[in-house]
Amino acid sequence: EVQLVESGGGLVQPGGSLRLSCAASGFTLRTTGLTWLRQAPGKGFEWVSNINSDGTTDYSDSVQGRFTVSRDNAKNTLYLQMNRLKAEDTGMYYCQRGSTRGQGTRVTVSS
Repeated sequence: EVQLVESGGGLVQPGGSLRLSCAASGFTLRTTGLTWLRQAPGKGFEWVSNINSDGTTDYSDSVQGRFTVSRDNAKNTLYLQMNRLKAEDTGMYYCQRGSTRGQGTRVTVSS
């Protein structure tokens, strides 16, 4: 069974950093592309970043230069390093592979 479990969210001040994790099971993470999505309160899902099977990465304009997606193949875990966080980064963050999405982890950026 394919499962994705996110963690690492929390409350952080503007300008701060967080690292989100997405532990994958039921498949080998390095052989597939994965996506980070987020959902701000009362809004729809927003694409944040991809890491493709070949290791190449893509970012939305809103996070380019501040967020970095990576993976640890040995741990079968995906990461999202988020720096210089802004209030508008607040929301639930999800990792997704195909039609499978985790339960999300909450990020709140506030002073």
